[in-house]
Amino acid sequence: MANNSYALNRVTGALSFRISRFTDGTNFKTLKRYNHFTVILFVKGSGELVVDASRYTFDNGSLMSFSLYQPFQIFCKGTCEGFSIEFHPDFFCLHKHRNEVSCNGVLFNNLYESPLIRLTAANIRGLTSVFNGALSEMRRPAIDAEVLLSYLKILLINASRIKVEQRNRGGALHMNVPETLLALQAAIDANYKSIHQAAAYANLLSVTQNALNRNCRLYFKKTLTHLITERVVLEAKRELYLTAKPVKAIAYDLGFNDEFHFSKYFKSNVGVSPQVFRDTVGVGKAVTNE
Repeated sequence: MANNSYALNRVTGALSFRISRFTDGTNFKTLKRYNHFTVILFVKGSGELVVDASRYTFDNGSLMSFSLYQPFQIFCKGTCEGFSIEFHPDFFCLHKHRNEVSCNGVLFNNLYESPLIRLTAANIRGLTSVFNGALSEMRRPAIDAEVLLSYLKILLINASRIKVEQRNRGGALHMNVPETLLALQAAIDANYKSIHQAAAYANLLSVTQNALNRNCRLYFKKTLTHLITERVVLEAKRELYLTAKPVKAIAYDLGFNDEFHFSKYFKSNVGVSPQVFRDTVGVGKAVTNE
C-alpha cells in the first residue's frame, strides 16, 4: 500500500517527480525499468534486491538508488515500510547540477559498487525527515517546485555523504579489492570503445579469464562480460542524453560496425531502443545553459 504525490511535465504529460510513502513492498516485486532516477528508503523490513544481474540482501535501514532504465526488483520478507522518490531529468538534471550535488558516480551509474547503502539509526532519522518534508510540500494547495528541488538536493547530498563516509571507513561494499581488479577497472575505462570481449581484457592483464571472472563475481557480484557491457551502455546513455549526435555516429564511436547491431545490443541490455531512450529522457537538455 502506498501514499503518493506526483507532478507531471506540463508539455509532455510524463512523470516529472513523485514521492511515496509505502507500508508494504508488494509494488516492488514486479520488474521496474523507469525512465527516471529512483531513490528508495526502507525504514523497516528486510529482503532481497535484484538489480541488473546482481543480488543483494538488505535489512532495516537501507537506501537504494537506481539510474535511468536500470532494471530492479525488490522482494520483501514480511512487513516493509519506507519512502521512495522518483525524478525525471527534466525536473532535476544531475549533469547540469553536478557541482551542487556530486551524486552521479556515487549513488547512480557506479558499475563497481552496490546500489544499496546500509544506514544507522541517525541516518534513518535524518533521511526520513527529508522525505516527510517533501511529502508535506507536495500536499500543499500551491506546490513550490523550488522547495521540492531543495528537498531533493538535500536528500542526494546526504545520501552521497553517507556512502562516501562508509567508503572512507572501509565499510562500503567492494572495498579493498585486489590490484588485479583495480587494473581491470582502468583497462575497461581506457578500452571499452574498442574492446568488448572478456578474453581480451584477461589477455591485457595477463591473467586467465576464469580467474578474472571469479574475482569479478566475488567483489562486484557481476561477470566480467556484464561489467564490460555496463560500461559500454553507460557511455551510450550519456551520449544519447547529453548530445544530439546521431545514433549511427554513437554506434561507430563505441566500436560497432553498424547502427542496427548497436541498437539491438542497446535494447537487449536497456529494454528500449536508443531512439526511445533519447525520446523519453530528453536529448541535449543537460548541456543547455551550461
